Amino acid sequence: MISSKIYDNNQTIIPSEIRKKYNLKPNDIVEWIEDDNGEIKIKFREKSKLRDIIGIIDLETPTDAVELKKMSKHDLKKLKRRL
Repeated sequence: MISSKIYDNNQTIIPSEIRKKYNLKPNDIVEWIEDDNGEIKIKFREKSKLRDIIGIIDLETPTDAVELKKMSKHDLKKLKRRL
């Protein structure tokens, strides 16, 4: 079993053995999942990159660049809430 400490600011360090084993990098996301038994499971995933979500905005009509930027910010916020 590997342990880590929770510091005063409620942060902890992911042990190097785990970071290496799962190839974790800065900005990767840590998901904390509590199951029905009250046990916590941790899942790692990469932070979504803009190039991974290009095309997520559906444009039925032509839109100017300013409007497109507003839409992309709005849709990115919705996407972040789902992730």
